[in-house]
Amino acid sequence: MATGAMERFKLAGKPKPLADVEIQDFSDRPLRLSGFRGRALLLNFWATWCAPCVKEMPSLDRLQAALPKDKFLVLPLSIDGPTKPKVEPFYRDQKLKQLGIYFDKGRKAMQALDVTLLPTSILVDPNGRELGRIEGDADWDMPESIALMKAAIAS
Repeated sequence: MATGAMERFKLAGKPKPLADVEIQDFSDRPLRLSGFRGRALLLNFWATWCAPCVKEMPSLDRLQAALPKDKFLVLPLSIDGPTKPKVEPFYRDQKLKQLGIYFDKGRKAMQALDVTLLPTSILVDPNGRELGRIEGDADWDMPESIALMKAAIAS
């Protein structure tokens, strides 16, 4: 049984295909979510000015450290715009070593995936289907969170 923040995790019922939205990497290169197929993903919509987002980033970094990147990837999608001058120093100040830097330019992915609050995290299976989501911050490095991610990897 889920406890803590994972109690707020809403399962999708039947896994549904996720829109193949475009995002940008640190170098402003366009990427599509379909390019990550074969790995479970945790899409995390966040911003540097969002206090709950800032609070959960270190635990997302520890979650990524606990799981193999070839099977599971935390994809933090900053809506700060492609503004490396904001996000790069934030990562450095927070000592985030495991997470990549990605952007949702123009909040297009946010809109396409019906995300209305920050932070919102969407768990995606290796076949590109949404398994569920949580609105608000969470302790991502807790045993129950890691167990949920391992279940997504195995699905």
